[in-house]
Amino acid sequence: MSDMSPIPGFEGFEPLDLPVQGRRLRGRTGGRAGAPPLLLLHGFPQTHVLWHRVVPMLAPHFRLVLPDLRGYGDSEPAPDEPQHTQMGKRALAADVLALMRQLGHERFAVAGHDRGGRVAHRLALDAPEAVTKLAVLDIAPTLDMIEGADWRFGRAYYHWFFLAQPAPEPERMIAADTVRYLHRKLGGWGAASPSGHLSHLHPAALAEYERAIQRPEVVHAMCEDYRAALTCDLELDRASRAAGDKLACDLLVLWGGRGIVQALFDPMALWRAASSGRVQGEALDCGHYLPEEQPEATAAQLGAFFAR
Repeated sequence: MSDMSPIPGFEGFEPLDLPVQGRRLRGRTGGRAGAPPLLLLHGFPQTHVLWHRVVPMLAPHFRLVLPDLRGYGDSEPAPDEPQHTQMGKRALAADVLALMRQLGHERFAVAGHDRGGRVAHRLALDAPEAVTKLAVLDIAPTLDMIEGADWRFGRAYYHWFFLAQPAPEPERMIAADTVRYLHRKLGGWGAASPSGHLSHLHPAALAEYERAIQRPEVVHAMCEDYRAALTCDLELDRASRAAGDKLACDLLVLWGGRGIVQALFDPMALWRAASSGRVQGEALDCGHYLPEEQPEATAAQLGAFFAR
């Protein structure tokens, strides 16, 4: 792995580069040695750098592990499989579980934003013995979102269906102007602002997102992530719901008060229905990208919840 570009907030962190389930997962690790472990998972279309404004406030209290999800950022992709299972949330959850065990963390807390929240949800269902507490940022359960989809959902979350189209059409269309596509996704959901408004992003973080997404294999992995969401993930979520599977750990739900999730769903009601443990949460005064738009509030919520 090449030397990592300096990103404010990651001072003192070490590169993470380990073989996990036949591929290398990369990112950063840091924080207080011997402190309770906390796994932080990013979402689309970003990398672990999403957390750079939050980690300075969490590092004194936790041992932090921040991987790029399989195929995202600098983590290696897996070969395509039928039903896109190589990018299914069960496979991605198995990756990070194996990573944490390799680092010596048998039990740990997890926070996930966007797609990372969906990986964290599946991880807590599949390995309840490993997850002590869970925080999900700006999502409702995938099954509820898909089954509750209407024209408003289709307009707001059009990228779910665009990226899930058969390869290679979405990949080719994104390749026509990759950076513009990235900016559209990062800007259009930031603080419910007009498309292209990127003031919530540090220039060094934006440069990292731009660097990663200009690799065709990363774009393909992102598309496969969304293809999995409408195939193997959907089947697995339906099976789990039919079996009565619920989250057993305590859950923190955070979302953007000026974002789209709140406009279309009741996050607290849906997560309470999906959980058997204690559920708490609230909206923050921002759009979709909580860790970058409201880092202090996000860190305060995560720190208080995971410290108890």
